[in-house]
Amino acid sequence: MHKLAFSLAVLGLSATAAFAQSPTSFADVDTDGNGELSFAELQLVWPDLQQAEFDGADADGSGGLSADELNTLQPAAVPTTPEAPAQ
Repeated sequence: MHKLAFSLAVLGLSATAAFAQSPTSFADVDTDGNGELSFAELQLVWPDLQQAEFDGADADGSGGLSADELNTLQPAAVPTTPEAPAQ
């Protein structure tokens, strides 16, 4: 669950100004409340997500990602933020 919270927090922090007030919890992103995130729901907060990345994480082929499936997205699909310089 920590990976999920971190991933969604990174999504919120890396969003453009238009998404400055984007939801950051799984429940907020799951606008239809079905317990899974559809590609369309995720694209609202993660516009760079590709369909192939989403499909690769959708292990059960349900068309939506559970919290566990969301955590399996490949690191290349996870938005990154600049790292702080080493001190």
